[in-house]
Amino acid sequence: MIHLVKLAVGVRDISHLAEIQRRRVSHDPPLRHQTRSMPKRAAELTDGGSLYWVITGAILVRQRVIDVIEDMWDDGSPCAGLVLDPMLVRVVARSTKPFQGWRYLKPEDAPADLAAGTTTLADDLPLDMLRALTELALLP
Repeated sequence: MIHLVKLAVGVRDISHLAEIQRRRVSHDPPLRHQTRSMPKRAAELTDGGSLYWVITGAILVRQRVIDVIEDMWDDGSPCAGLVLDPMLVRVVARSTKPFQGWRYLKPEDAPADLAAGTTTLADDLPLDMLRALTELALLP
């Protein structure tokens, strides 16, 4: 099993991501995230892997990857489609530096899930402070 981590560009928070996905799936099911490159480790990804979303500089939530399919952009050009479970699972927030595309994430390096309704100290911190404390190794 392997995971992916991806920036949620233009997404303000978890509820905004959920709203974007609800609109998208109502017009063009199944729920999927389109990406230029086909993951070479797709079989490992669909064997229990998740897509971890970076929102405003921190990994905050994940979605299980159900399938990886050949897909098409709106203009008809080919791309990969990551078919996602619609359930957003909150994880322990982890500050992340910007990057392009997606990256593989080993299971042992993935942030832990939060129990439903659980909050952490990081939930109440401004993003700049969260980043600074993480860089100083004062938060995971």
